[in-house]
Amino acid sequence: MPRTIDLALPPREAADPALVRQAAAEACGLPAAQVRGARILKRSIDARSKQPLVRLRVEISTDTEFPEPVNTPPQLPDVHKGRPVIIVGCGPAGLFTALGCIRRGLRPVILERGKDVRARRRDLAAINRDHVVDPDSNYCFGEGGAGTYSDGKLYTRSDKRGSIAQVLETFTAFGASPDILIDAHPHIGTNKLPKIITAMREAIAHAGGEVRFGTRVTDLLVQNGAVHGVRTAAGDEFTARQVVLATGHSARDIFELLHAKGIRIEAKSFAMGVRIEHPQEVIDRIRYHCTVRDPLLPPASYNVVQQVDGRGVYSFCMCPGGIIAPCATAPGEVVTNGWSPSKRNNPYANSGIVVAVDPPGNAPLAGLRFQQQAEQAAWRAGGQRQSAPAQRMEDFIRKRASRDLPECSYPPGIVPAMLDDVLPPEVFSRLRGGLQAFGEKMRGYRTNEAVLVAVESRTSSPVRIPRDPQTLEHPEVNGLYPCAEGAGYAGGIVSAAMDGLRVAEAIAAQGQ
Repeated sequence: MPRTIDLALPPREAADPALVRQAAAEACGLPAAQVRGARILKRSIDARSKQPLVRLRVEISTDTEFPEPVNTPPQLPDVHKGRPVIIVGCGPAGLFTALGCIRRGLRPVILERGKDVRARRRDLAAINRDHVVDPDSNYCFGEGGAGTYSDGKLYTRSDKRGSIAQVLETFTAFGASPDILIDAHPHIGTNKLPKIITAMREAIAHAGGEVRFGTRVTDLLVQNGAVHGVRTAAGDEFTARQVVLATGHSARDIFELLHAKGIRIEAKSFAMGVRIEHPQEVIDRIRYHCTVRDPLLPPASYNVVQQVDGRGVYSFCMCPGGIIAPCATAPGEVVTNGWSPSKRNNPYANSGIVVAVDPPGNAPLAGLRFQQQAEQAAWRAGGQRQSAPAQRMEDFIRKRASRDLPECSYPPGIVPAMLDDVLPPEVFSRLRGGLQAFGEKMRGYRTNEAVLVAVESRTSSPVRIPRDPQTLEHPEVNGLYPCAEGAGYAGGIVSAAMDGLRVAEAIAAQGQ
């Protein structure tokens, strides 16, 4: 009969399956020879002591061996003749809504303004090299959404919103490493995620769903309080009784459209700040209490939070061994984010350090305008290009100009600037206090080797599209389903995917 045991092992032992099996057997009081099967259920790094440990939850069996995990795409029913459901957006929410609809006999029609993952790469290169932003194809828009080319982190605390395991198992079925099923902070990597997203799209199409790229929705067709389809920029109309808005947190034109049509939306809180980048070795020294990181340990990460003048200042989307990415979605703005490849082997560690903000006023688009003002200020400070304004960390804290800047991973380049001239006062003042506090919590974190790159402003949507908590429909428009990050109900790949599954279930519950 299988038994489960928790272990804390040095990295060398945790990396050796034979030593893990032996340690698990000894912990259970069994001879190692009696253990026929052993598998790791959970894995995390414990760096609280001077000697970091790997914590493992291991299941062992004296009766049978455990099968090796395999990537087997799920068998989906044929929905070529199913009732159509229009899904606006092909990010994780849109893809998982589509998979959930197919499993319930519904035929998803995904309309994506951007390009497929392969074609999208050329537009990302144009941002990095030529400072040209395509408003329909960039780091935020296109197949897979913002997560495809900004990391593929799969960590969430939103376990009450749905099954995290179901989402991770789906990614594994379509080609992700089985490691994401056991790691405390699972991560796919930007270099691997596009292939997985493509496999998901191909499975949707094979089952009878549609995925149309370069198809930007410009209008909702609403009559007698119910949606019956959408109109695109090309003038085409798609009709269906249910329309899912899975457009992500940066589809500002959708917010503008809803507001112009008198469909209720609400301003919501979000966060704003900077990307801070350290040499990875600095973070390794701080977190692992070492001079040189053990190669069997992953590049170190961190998570910090501090209350400053009644507002939270905290790290967001920390990317060990990562790269700062240019994530503007329109000309005339600079937006930063971060990502890591699967090996997390770049020499820098970056993280968003952001301040919680409330929209200035009650107007539905007040937060969106607040974002735009900061992003446009960053554009001007960057020389009206995608070059980002930046300041060394200690110089920012001491309110002095940086005479030079360190090497930085941000591809379009950084330029010296006083960030007090870029960020709103309620942001830069609390950011300064937060960084001082983080320097006290983590000795070595406060250093002029670190650089602050502005502006990190797309942490979440500044708008919420309301919905009924039971039916998940908009309270004023029957058949309209606000979904995931762009509607204010998720934050990240996994929670967006879970919300997509919930919406699919809600649609199916409405019957024919």
